[in-house]
Amino acid sequence: MPKIEIARRGLMLVLSSPSGAGKTTIARALLERDSDIAMSVSYTTRPKRPGETEGKDYHFVDAAAFAEMVKAGAFLEHAEVFGNAYGTPKAEVEASLDAGRDLLFDIDWQGHRELKRMADGDLVSVFILPPSTEELARRLHIRAQDSEEVVQRRMAKAEGEIRHWDEFGHVVINDDLEESIAAILSILRAERLRRERRTGLRDFVRQGLGV
Repeated sequence: MPKIEIARRGLMLVLSSPSGAGKTTIARALLERDSDIAMSVSYTTRPKRPGETEGKDYHFVDAAAFAEMVKAGAFLEHAEVFGNAYGTPKAEVEASLDAGRDLLFDIDWQGHRELKRMADGDLVSVFILPPSTEELARRLHIRAQDSEEVVQRRMAKAEGEIRHWDEFGHVVINDDLEESIAAILSILRAERLRRERRTGLRDFVRQGLGV
């Protein structure tokens, strides 16, 4: 019997956490293991890092261009993080959702709060907690990507970020990476089955089942 395909609206999967809790690693795993979700490409004023690609990792713009986009209402949400501006493009996101494509967002609690205000019905949010502050500090140090000063700034900021855990629909404690990835994949699959997202269900029931 052929597989039944039901049209649906895409969803916005938000992953948020303090730096070092495993969000980026989990996001990469989701993209590798689930071909039906793609990373939302944000605009940023942050300088391009080695190995990053324009249009794939970010849209890199200067501060003046970013300010013009804010003024024009081009962003669903935007925020400043460690002195750099980041914004989620409204038109690109809406086009993907209308086409039934899911998008993954790597944003902080402020960005999540704004997305929730703007597009709550399309949102699925997950906050990733570290198992302890000691483990969080250890992960930040072994990454060896940031200076000691930056690590200390991130640790100082982590407490404030963690305070917003209860604003998210789902919470995962990342004490085991594979279990955390599996948990979020399960959340994603379940959210795709929500009746209100499956825009083709009414036609299927009427035409396919005659009800």
